[in-house]
Amino acid sequence: MSTDLIALKEIEDGEAKRVDGPTGEVVVVRQGDGAVAYINVCPHLGTPLQMDDDEFVTDDGAHLACMTHAATFRISDGFCTSGPCEGDTLESVPVTVVDGMVKLA
Repeated sequence: MSTDLIALKEIEDGEAKRVDGPTGEVVVVRQGDGAVAYINVCPHLGTPLQMDDDEFVTDDGAHLACMTHAATFRISDGFCTSGPCEGDTLESVPVTVVDGMVKLA
């Protein structure tokens, strides 16, 4: 049985929300009718990505950002494109959207 994380309609397209997953905080990013998700931990120092609630996506909408040291990560695969953890990757959480709910896959 899959675990519901959040209703897709609760996330604006191109934005992200922090939710509680079964093993800790997860960042869910809406991409149209789909979503991707990552553990809310920067690979640099193990800190949460955001400083304020749900401020994960860069102003241009192209990346997730760690607010501690300004590292940026591709939304599509969590790969760090700049910052102190360049070349590292966020830990992916497999999700699917079923009947409007983002669920653990």
